[in-house]
Amino acid sequence: MNDAAALLEARKGEVGGPYAWYVLGVLVLVYVLNFVDRQIISILAEDIKADLGVTDADMGFLYGTAFGVFYSLFGIPLGRLADMWYRGRLMTIGLSVWSAMTALSGFAQNFGQLAAARIGVGIGEATASPCAFSMISDYFPKHKRATALAIYSSGLYLGGGLSLFIGGIIVQSWNNAFPGGGPLGLVGWQAAFLAVGLPGLLLALWVITLREPLRGMSEGILSPPEPSPWPKFFTELSSVIPPFTLVQAARTGGRAFAVNVAGLIVVVLGALGMIALTGDALQWGAIGIGCYSVFSWSQSLKRRDPPAYQLIWGTPTFLLSILGFGSIAFVTYAVSFWSAPYAIRTFGADPAIVGLIIGGVGAGGGFIGVIAGGRLADWAKSRWQAGDILVASLGVLIPAPLMFIVYTTESLTTFYLAFIPMATVNSCWVGIAAATSQNLVLPRMRGAATSTYFLGTTLVGLGLGPYFAGKMSLVSGSLGTGILSLLAAAPVTVVCLWYVWRRLPQAEATRVERAAAAGEVFAAKA
Repeated sequence: MNDAAALLEARKGEVGGPYAWYVLGVLVLVYVLNFVDRQIISILAEDIKADLGVTDADMGFLYGTAFGVFYSLFGIPLGRLADMWYRGRLMTIGLSVWSAMTALSGFAQNFGQLAAARIGVGIGEATASPCAFSMISDYFPKHKRATALAIYSSGLYLGGGLSLFIGGIIVQSWNNAFPGGGPLGLVGWQAAFLAVGLPGLLLALWVITLREPLRGMSEGILSPPEPSPWPKFFTELSSVIPPFTLVQAARTGGRAFAVNVAGLIVVVLGALGMIALTGDALQWGAIGIGCYSVFSWSQSLKRRDPPAYQLIWGTPTFLLSILGFGSIAFVTYAVSFWSAPYAIRTFGADPAIVGLIIGGVGAGGGFIGVIAGGRLADWAKSRWQAGDILVASLGVLIPAPLMFIVYTTESLTTFYLAFIPMATVNSCWVGIAAATSQNLVLPRMRGAATSTYFLGTTLVGLGLGPYFAGKMSLVSGSLGTGILSLLAAAPVTVVCLWYVWRRLPQAEATRVERAAAAGEVFAAKA
């Protein structure tokens, strides 16, 4: 038995054991705080609009695009770094950065300052899920992975729900106590950012103590450690961040540079067209940067890591799963952001009560939905090769009619009653999407796969969904109409998930062979 195999044998008992569940518990806390810091701007939206004089489209940009584009961009090199470096250390650094930037949001005096802080939050948060997905996939076997990742993903709903409750209470209490502004001249929404940002710095001290799992120990495929991760990280970074993308492509060769420039021209023309159509230069400029950077990175990955490129960008099943789940996120992110402002604006509801009810429903219903979805997916997959994808489709088919009730009723009570099942079922797909992205690649590629997965859920879902609903609200004069217009994405979701359901078993079964054909070398296989 060689050293790698002996090490694998010595630590395989940790897979699915008590320490694995402890790690999962800590990672859930991180993800809860991740979404508290990300989502709290929803309950603060009406106050921010009044103080800073911004529109619904601007708020969609602040919540979605300013955060989501840079989250996606930096998620690519940071996801690759998670594949090469200590994941606990990387998550600690990211947690410290996004917590500090959330706190700094509390000192914003104008739209530009708040947008800059949101960009910082996005960059910091880009470290969390690539590290967490990779660690969880190493600590839990494949037949429990959807459940474990669903439990982790429940932090999305717990954090999102808590943010509404905490934010509503803080804003109301602060503004009642300090009608003209409190210490340092801060008003309620600014105090809320400070209150949720600072605890993350303490949680970072806990995360740094987590033990690093062996890569691939849950599947018996041990990936060797990367001896020099930082040069590769900066190479990865330069393949994503303009204008370094052009420099790297030029160094590679004439054809690579020509392809890169051609991609840039197509993206610029597309962005200019959307700016001319909507008048929103910041929105489409940011989306254009994101699209070009993703294209540049994919071409760079093709040259530098053919096996990873083959299993991610060279696998139609992977790409269509990203588009399909991203189109679900297009709806769910927008609904999670705009529901609280909708209730306040439409029914004149008290922000604290809205935060309590919608936040409680979002946390409780989302938690139940994502855990039940993960468990049901593991059960379905054990009986049918792609049964989990059928479970994920419930997250599209059931909530759609409920959305019509929620955003057309004239009764606040009916709004709340229909919101409960909608929010619960709406979350069943999240753990399934995460597990699908992990099951289609090799252990050493999981950080990159997670980053690519979040390109769909973040660049498409978060970068476009909240803005689209806000823009349609501005055009139609009705926030309800803006939210319901999101259902235009449903046909895209159905077509993509149907294809994935048909092709997923073969793609999973052939990943090792396809990686080997692309040049992958395996250190140990049990």
